[in-house]
Amino acid sequence: MKRLVIKVGTAVLTQDGELAYDRMKNLVKLIAKLKNEKKLEVILVSSGAVGAGYTSLKLEKTILNKQVLASIGQPKLMKTYQEMFEEYDITIAQMLFVANDFDSRKSSKNLKIVASTLLENDILPIVNENDILSPEILIGDNDQMAAYVAYYFKADMLAILTDIDGYYDKNPREFSDAKLQKVVTEISIAELEKTPSANSKFATGGIVTKLKAADFLMQKNIPMYLTSGFDLTNAYDFLVDGNHKSGTIFKNKN
Repeated sequence: MKRLVIKVGTAVLTQDGELAYDRMKNLVKLIAKLKNEKKLEVILVSSGAVGAGYTSLKLEKTILNKQVLASIGQPKLMKTYQEMFEEYDITIAQMLFVANDFDSRKSSKNLKIVASTLLENDILPIVNENDILSPEILIGDNDQMAAYVAYYFKADMLAILTDIDGYYDKNPREFSDAKLQKVVTEISIAELEKTPSANSKFATGGIVTKLKAADFLMQKNIPMYLTSGFDLTNAYDFLVDGNHKSGTIFKNKN
């Protein structure tokens, strides 16, 4: 594996109306290890702008207010990342997209050139949806955005770090006998058509958007790994050491 996209969600990056600094530090440490020791090219798709904005201005959850909060939170989020990555001598760059950017041949070509140039110069691109320009913040809490990034930027894998440690055969919060699915090679239409839900106040995703991201990539023959962003033990085991002890890998049957 040479190029890896990591996506981290709002639920991981915020807690009790504040940025979850310890979890962010752990994420930064993991990425630094992947870049500096494993010599991987890493692209970080990071949610959290709206949640970061809420730490400064308490507004109700409406689309307009979320756009306002994102305008406050995005620079705060990037400043935090910048300070943390500087400890590992990693320079970051910000890339803000909207869904239409991937539909436009000219825009997608320019994005690929910029991303490739950044990676060639050992810069870490941090990608987020441009909530200010999006009429609705509904790409899927960046899950599907991350899948697009992995495909268009020719990544070898997408890793989603979230508030669950993998994909279960049933909701583990409701059923004590739920079993983790370590490898998934097919996702049913019924699962993909379920209504998305999310636990975080400012998240718009949930397991359904992650399944849609996985399904998109499986059709492109790109694997996706899903695991916890709260405890990065599984992520280290798999991404750093190559041991798949837990978490779910979605991959094409072939």
